[in-house]
Amino acid sequence: MVDDEELTPLHPNHVKVLRVVTALATLPFVIVALVLEVRAFLFPGAFMVPVVLAALYVVLRIPLRRYHARGYQMGEDRLRVVKGLLFRSDTVVPFGRVQHIDVDQGPLERAYGLATLTVHTAGTHNASVTLPGLANETAMEMREAIRAHIRRDTM
Repeated sequence: MVDDEELTPLHPNHVKVLRVVTALATLPFVIVALVLEVRAFLFPGAFMVPVVLAALYVVLRIPLRRYHARGYQMGEDRLRVVKGLLFRSDTVVPFGRVQHIDVDQGPLERAYGLATLTVHTAGTHNASVTLPGLANETAMEMREAIRAHIRRDTM
């Protein structure tokens, strides 16, 4: 979908959360490289240097690219969510199709003051749309705005 309006970026703390998650995902590779480094009889750094450099690149660059590839647009009667680096997804959720709305926080999100808004819709294909990386207050305000719109439609 092509839309002339600008997308609203996610909260900047979302990059920090993505980096922590990515660092935890690269940790096993660094540990394996350390074990191989200790056991192998090659020159020092043969395993650690390339693995640590690759891990640093992945931790610093990929979360930033993922952050810039996401955005949303809250309209009068719809929510538009755009995401994806390789596979782009541009989803528009009309408020009239919304069944219920969740605001979730994991421990990392809570530490950074973030939340994930999940909008559940009628239907089976893409029945729920998630929007992570929102400030907790923003997620709550969006939930209330969508809920108010749903009430108006049912009355």
